[in-house]
Amino acid sequence: MAATRQLRLGAFMRPTSLHPGAWRFPGAWPDSNFNFVRMKSLIRRLEAAKFDAFFMADHMAVLNMSVDALKRSHTTTSFEPFTLLSALSQCTDHIGLVATGSTTYDAPWHIARRFASLDHISNGRSGWNIVTTSNPDAALNFGMDEHMEHGDRYRRAREFYEVVTGLWDSWADDAFVRDVDNGVYVDPEKMHVLGHKGEYLSVKGPLNIARPVQGWPVIVQAGASEPGRQLAAETAEAVFTAQSNLEVGRAFYADVKGRMKKIGRNPDHMKILPGCFVVVGDTMEKAKAKRAKLDSLVDYANAIGQLSINLGVDARTFDPDGPLPEIPETNAGKSGRERAIALARRENLTVRQLAQRLGGHGGLGMTGTPKSIADEMQEWLEKEGSDGFTVQFPYMPGGLEDFCDKVVPELQARGLFRREYEGKTLRENLGLPRPENRFFAKG
Repeated sequence: MAATRQLRLGAFMRPTSLHPGAWRFPGAWPDSNFNFVRMKSLIRRLEAAKFDAFFMADHMAVLNMSVDALKRSHTTTSFEPFTLLSALSQCTDHIGLVATGSTTYDAPWHIARRFASLDHISNGRSGWNIVTTSNPDAALNFGMDEHMEHGDRYRRAREFYEVVTGLWDSWADDAFVRDVDNGVYVDPEKMHVLGHKGEYLSVKGPLNIARPVQGWPVIVQAGASEPGRQLAAETAEAVFTAQSNLEVGRAFYADVKGRMKKIGRNPDHMKILPGCFVVVGDTMEKAKAKRAKLDSLVDYANAIGQLSINLGVDARTFDPDGPLPEIPETNAGKSGRERAIALARRENLTVRQLAQRLGGHGGLGMTGTPKSIADEMQEWLEKEGSDGFTVQFPYMPGGLEDFCDKVVPELQARGLFRREYEGKTLRENLGLPRPENRFFAKG
């Protein structure tokens, strides 16, 4: 019997694999992050498997790590998301195209215009992942000496969202009449000048592009801190989050959707899609051996570098074989720090053990057969731990192919995942309504 709810699946593709050993795995493409021909083949394979979206995260600075770690890292460079997704939109027809856009180091006008352009170019398949940027080094690339304070970043993000969505509503859907006989291209009565002046931003408007095909590109949010959860509840239509297990996932799910109810939003209009690192094998033993091989390819320099990023402090100064010391509050991201500390305390890990765990991808993971992975995903869906997953692949192309060729058919056979796309736009495929234009009653 078909399930009443179906999983939503996004593919985390920047970098093409988060695992530090991915580029060294036997048969992997070492250059998959920066090879357009290969990117085209990967997105086409995901679309054939009916994935909801191709998700491009982004960074505004090279991650702070030692030279020894940097020289071993395959995640430091990638294409600029809008350039890549605009190109990929022309070799796909259905899959969503989601990119990160920073509310701290970009301007609302740029974000609004780029996403509106991508939405038109792709015929309604774009999504904006709202991030405040957690890496303090980003400030140094944008003429600033210090990273904006965490609370200020989220207050700016909330105002930024209002400005961007207001700019998307600059024109009624039918503003561009293009009346050749009478020589009238646009109806000025259907144009709205935003005139925003707020705490952080001043933007006149209107935007110099027609309203996006979807009304607004789908709004995605990735923060898990207290301000991040509230921002998600107020604005997001999809949430990319990091959860360590089903119990934690259920608590997050209930919290964020509960906040939506309190402010009058329909919880069904948000899809919570935790990141999930999936390693598939024909048997459980083969899957575990594949994961062990991947983890064995992680150098300690990379592992301790990743731990430093998670904690927001230089973990290279810690005793590798001692317990994790007390970690002070920093101005970096909050949720990653809290997860790392909780893991170390819960399992009594040394710094070295914690680094190796996180360095080999220490978030939510599913390692097993197609059946066992489908079992886990079904449990998360049925117990309201998530509405689906943002799948993170162990290496390219084999890790992606394993999921598409083996796990997706198992999910489809259970009635948990689509066999055909429901509509033409990302909103239609996710089951999300098209937002009304706040300035024009008919859109």
